[in-house]
Amino acid sequence: MTESSTLIQIEAERHDQVAILAVSGVLDSATYRELRDAVIKAALEEPRAVVVDVNYLVVPFESAWSAFTSARWHVSTWPDVPILLVCEDQHSRRAIISVGVTRYVPVHRSRESAVDAVGDRSLDDRRWARTELPPRGVSVSLARALIRRWLAGWAQSHLIPVAGTVATVFIENVLEHTDSAPVLIVENHRDTITVAVEDHSTLPASRIEDAESGADILSGLAIVAALSRAWGSSPTSSGKTVWATVGRENQL
Repeated sequence: MTESSTLIQIEAERHDQVAILAVSGVLDSATYRELRDAVIKAALEEPRAVVVDVNYLVVPFESAWSAFTSARWHVSTWPDVPILLVCEDQHSRRAIISVGVTRYVPVHRSRESAVDAVGDRSLDDRRWARTELPPRGVSVSLARALIRRWLAGWAQSHLIPVAGTVATVFIENVLEHTDSAPVLIVENHRDTITVAVEDHSTLPASRIEDAESGADILSGLAIVAALSRAWGSSPTSSGKTVWATVGRENQL
């Protein structure tokens, strides 16, 4: 699969559950977000890791390497997929190190060493389901029914009410604020459930505040924040994914 724009090209492939992105072109202020979001999108598909080959990437300003740090920050809580760089050029590796990228995103000299470094990080204990819903109000009841079925099958029935509430907020926001058909993703990892909804709006999800009430307005996302361990809004190349993770302490 190849994604491209005028200044940057991204070729994606899979190898042993690892997503490999071969990037060429120019990384600068015009392409920073495009590349960052492509890496995030690859991570949200939950491979064992995302390996980005930057050998054919031209970076005029060293600060632009922070696109990879930003991508890692966006996926550090969920789905917590590691991101690794491949760079043979010693000068470029020094630049990557000098701007602090390697504190979060390690750099390797070859694809082979990067894939080997991923090790035995297993996704076998993760169960997930995904479905596109219609851009209509019926999506809320459909999502709740699917969550009930999936979580019962995963022996996580105790989290059905809170997961359904989170999904309701996310889907209602998509229907109210975008023209998208919401895509529902539900993941079970150990004792947690993550509910995520994709849409085609690039506007990040954020809690409503005003000058008089501050952050005390009872918005849908305020409810999600109160009910979950963590939540976030991750940009993708086609819009964004809003997600929240709940555990036993969040039961309703």
